[in-house]
Amino acid sequence: MTRPDLHDRILAQRQQRVALARQRTRRTVNRRDGVRVEVEGRWLTEFSSNDYLGLAQQFEVTNALQDAAAREGTGAGASHLVSGHHAAHDGLERDIADWLGYPRALLFGSGFLANLAVQQALLEDGDVCVQDRLNHASLLDATRLAGAKLRRYPHLDPEGALRQLKLQPDGAAMLATDGVFSMDGDTAPLRALSLVARMQQALFFVDDAHGVGVRGPEGRGSVAEARMGVADVPLQLVTLGKALGGYGAVVVGEETLIQHLAETARPYIYTTALPPALAAATRVAVKHARRDQWRREKLQSLVDRFRSGAQRAGLQLMASESPIQPVLCGSDGNALALAAALDSAGYLVPAIRPPTVPDGKARLRVTLSALHSPQDVDGLVDTLARSWDAVQRVHGAVA
Repeated sequence: MTRPDLHDRILAQRQQRVALARQRTRRTVNRRDGVRVEVEGRWLTEFSSNDYLGLAQQFEVTNALQDAAAREGTGAGASHLVSGHHAAHDGLERDIADWLGYPRALLFGSGFLANLAVQQALLEDGDVCVQDRLNHASLLDATRLAGAKLRRYPHLDPEGALRQLKLQPDGAAMLATDGVFSMDGDTAPLRALSLVARMQQALFFVDDAHGVGVRGPEGRGSVAEARMGVADVPLQLVTLGKALGGYGAVVVGEETLIQHLAETARPYIYTTALPPALAAATRVAVKHARRDQWRREKLQSLVDRFRSGAQRAGLQLMASESPIQPVLCGSDGNALALAAALDSAGYLVPAIRPPTVPDGKARLRVTLSALHSPQDVDGLVDTLARSWDAVQRVHGAVA
């Protein structure tokens, strides 16, 4: 027997990525000051962060982190079920459950872990999870790792979800969707999907990583914006690293479901709890996200300003009213050239290429923050328009 050599395999895969200009590189941020970041000795205006409300460096949030670290240290010391569940964790779970109007919440180390935990704890062999085709990778991978059948429906298509569920009449079923989609910035038809789930006796699970803090009354997210609650969406995921500016995730839901996760979910049981200081800081961020309506109002005004300016400039946008504003470029080469031109002009907006997005749909993923000024947005739009004209002359128009 001759086994494949892993070094040969990864070398061939690397050569293929280079040939397609799809290799990934990291750029180190040396310093950050609001929406300004220092990268490789140059200060750039960043339009690529998920810090939508500008809370990551808010002074009360960072003070809470420092104060709690001075008292509690840098780590939790153990997993939640051993001795790592601190008062700050408990308080954060209660605060988020109260904010979103759910009976109970459970804290996880990341959104990826939380999505895996939900599906591994609830689904078994023979069960099915039906998902939007553009769901986040963590939802899709979680189904595969849980051992359940993964079935995908066309983007934003409740009838497609219904067809997939009808094709799988045996076993338990879950219907899972992003609330706001991370690459397109559009919103799932939650009310229609909830009806499909109810008709097919499927548990409806919404990952609202990019909606909570930004959408709905008091920033309660896409579910609240759709005038829905725990009766319609029994489980919902909230990440702490987007609008709340921190790190980690929380699953909110029915009491019995959350208790089951706490007792059986491997990504919860077998990992060290988040640092208590980080939980303490996030509690302050939740307070601001809930109270500071001006942040959402300013953010939405910037979104509207960007869209109107970009449309006047002839840039190709997508149907997004969220802070995620994709600028379609077509080919990978177009996207890379446009990102490089923006970088030279002082803007950080990385190119997004396959396999993160479909072939022929390479883009710049512009993200807006309440910390941006109208002048920041106008400058970006002007630079985008000029740079796009130059890219088209060299590389060709968008596909």
